[in-house]
Amino acid sequence: MDEEYIREMFGEGRHSTRMNYYPPCPQLDKVKRLTPHSDVVSLTILLQLNQMEGLQIIKDGVWIPISPLPHAFIINIGDILEIVTNGAYHSIENRAMVNNKKERLLIVTFYSTKFDRQIGSAPSTISAKNSVKFISIGAVDYGRGYFARKLDKKSYLYVMRIENSENPAS
Repeated sequence: MDEEYIREMFGEGRHSTRMNYYPPCPQLDKVKRLTPHSDVVSLTILLQLNQMEGLQIIKDGVWIPISPLPHAFIINIGDILEIVTNGAYHSIENRAMVNNKKERLLIVTFYSTKFDRQIGSAPSTISAKNSVKFISIGAVDYGRGYFARKLDKKSYLYVMRIENSENPAS
């Protein structure tokens, strides 16, 4: 991708940080957990503070636990990065699990574009052999469309694909 485009798209972008605390839960069957989803943002950066497993990603239809490493960050590619790279990088479907014996602590940072940006495939990712795969939409409308839908796997990214598009802002 063109370096200037990346700077323009993501430079001084939005980010938010939160701390998550998952207490131990002896009755796992009674836990309401976060639905499997892909992150709406460009990148998600996680630091698992107590090396307790809980993050899982799906690969080839199988949920795989991510084993935390001490002092290591986990970087998840989000839907916006998949759109901007025209599918060269794929967002990760993930879910959070709780443990029945030990608490889980983590810090999560979400990084994205500014609200005034247009989210669509970068011009440098498009060629005669690689046509545009996603519709282009303003960042505010993209966010509204995402949060207006039920959190369900990669459903909003599916809507953004040209061959599947409906009006994502509604």
